[in-house]
Amino acid sequence: MQQADTISAVATAAGEGGIGIVRLSGQSAVEVASQMFRAACGKNLNEIDAGAFLYGTIVREDGRLVDEAICLIMRSPHSYTKEDVVELQCHGGALSLREVLALTYQYGARPAERGEFTKRAFLNGRLDLAEAQAVMDVVQAKTEKGLEMAVGHLAGFFSSRIRKMREEILMLIAHLEAVIDFPEDGVDDIVLADAREKIEEFHTRICSVLETAHTGRILRDGCETAIIGKPNVGKSSLLNALLREERAIVTDIPGTTRDTIEEYVNIGGIPLKIIDTAGIRETEDEVERIGVEKARAHVESAALVLALFDGSRPLEAADEEILSLLSGKQAFLVVTKKDLPRVLDLKKLKEWTDFPLLEVTTKEEDGLLPLIDTIVKVVYKNGESGAEGSFVADLRTQDILGKAAEYLASALRAIDEGLGLDFLSIDLRSALEKLGEITGETVGDDIIDEIFSRFCVGK
Repeated sequence: MQQADTISAVATAAGEGGIGIVRLSGQSAVEVASQMFRAACGKNLNEIDAGAFLYGTIVREDGRLVDEAICLIMRSPHSYTKEDVVELQCHGGALSLREVLALTYQYGARPAERGEFTKRAFLNGRLDLAEAQAVMDVVQAKTEKGLEMAVGHLAGFFSSRIRKMREEILMLIAHLEAVIDFPEDGVDDIVLADAREKIEEFHTRICSVLETAHTGRILRDGCETAIIGKPNVGKSSLLNALLREERAIVTDIPGTTRDTIEEYVNIGGIPLKIIDTAGIRETEDEVERIGVEKARAHVESAALVLALFDGSRPLEAADEEILSLLSGKQAFLVVTKKDLPRVLDLKKLKEWTDFPLLEVTTKEEDGLLPLIDTIVKVVYKNGESGAEGSFVADLRTQDILGKAAEYLASALRAIDEGLGLDFLSIDLRSALEKLGEITGETVGDDIIDEIFSRFCVGK
């Protein structure tokens, strides 16, 4: 179903490039493009079949040349939006693209809103809401594993699990309401036992999906990881080794790092936002003191902390202060300088905490493998690598699943307390409606608008 108006936007990234695309969608898309595009073959765009590529020029109303271009026509419903779509593939200069876009407005298109092309694909039934949300996750994926999760969502792996569960819940509701409609048959223990078994199964399945939320959010957004330790313990060397480049200055002079350095790094397919902090110690230097305070603040906000300890030096008061900062955090104790004679008492270090303890060296090619393997295991928890397409990827979906699980738990309590089937049916319908918010079947216009407002213009 095409919208009454036709929209247009630049669909490629801002800046100069080899190619820039202006995209139109709507019932007048071909008509708008035909007024500004002159095909080299001499044909009018209205005469061209869907899927055709035409070389030609884009001209102003007075015939002056704007740019050379290739025009691609996609007819409804065989397009991204299921509407008539035209793409004008021009040279990638910012000025020429602005001129082409302005011409589309002049001939009847209007500027597309953020995410409006994908929103139309959702409203026209080409994508459900979970699949539509995955479009931007594909664009913004930071690692191969993050891309696999996004592509899996876009392909409908996650949505299919939700739809299947909704179908089964709806079948149970229909069965229970049939029993309610014929009260003369009575509600026997077999009906309630069967209902309990099915509801428990639904609840277990939702909880199983929820367990993937930790991993899914990290694969999508990255894991903020703070590297902390006293000066000269090897924090900057670890950052450089993970990045495989000399990003941070490394010297034997204590206090070299005075401010935080932030970089994204791919660890086994997991995007980590690594924060190299100033060495934690008492100092009279005002600049370094500010850096130390920022280091402490990053420990508080980080999802993962790599606490470094120099294996060639004994445990000191500064190390003990660092250990005290780790309370309530997800952390690893990383003993550095494995290639040097070990002086640090590991047994004494472990007495402080039960966090995983690893020995690493940044001077060997495989010196970080134990750390990388441990990070991957902790991030995936109960999730299985390779099943990323069915992971929960965002807080909205996690919240919806949590509330659906609460309604199912309430249904189980209704059975235990001997309440009527009406109460059971109400809880099940609430769970059904909640799950429908994930795929967009039961979601309000305000939520839809808010979701697509996060997209870029042109997508």
